[in-house]
Amino acid sequence: MNIIETALPGVLIIEPRVFGDERGFFMETWNAAAFGAAGLDLAFVQDNHSRSQRGVLRGLHFQNPGAQGKLVRVTQGAVFDVAVDLRKSSPTFGQWVGVELSADNKRMFWVPEGFAHGFLTLEDDTDFLYKCTAPYAPQSEYTLAWNDPAVGIDWPVTGLDPIISEKDARGLCLADVPVFA
Repeated sequence: MNIIETALPGVLIIEPRVFGDERGFFMETWNAAAFGAAGLDLAFVQDNHSRSQRGVLRGLHFQNPGAQGKLVRVTQGAVFDVAVDLRKSSPTFGQWVGVELSADNKRMFWVPEGFAHGFLTLEDDTDFLYKCTAPYAPQSEYTLAWNDPAVGIDWPVTGLDPIISEKDARGLCLADVPVFA
């Protein structure tokens, strides 16, 4: 697999080895030994799967306490996926990085603990899968506002009116979320 570092330390784009022929393709999406050899010694405790229509914006979610690391990918459709650094002691605190994940490019995105995470679906019937290092804890979940000007995410929303849940519409600005040490 090919691991690509991003502008945010610890946030990685992972390109798996894909073996394809006229029948289709095969790829490993998780192998503990291979990921461990690449410095990603992870223990996942929960897998999630969501399906969304084009223009759905989910996030930016995080848990504190009980932070989750997330290995995310798309099996159908496409998303613009975003991680925001919420580690107060980090030199990249409040900064974001985004990447397009799609069924076509087969890329994965590693979002470690201490980051808010969200995505915008770019196609109808997009299936988004993710593995988590901690269980979902709704009592510890927060939402960073997707459009907080202090973060300034450049979402590809031209021509779109993002579809956002009530919970996500009540997202907090960076100055008001419980950040990490």
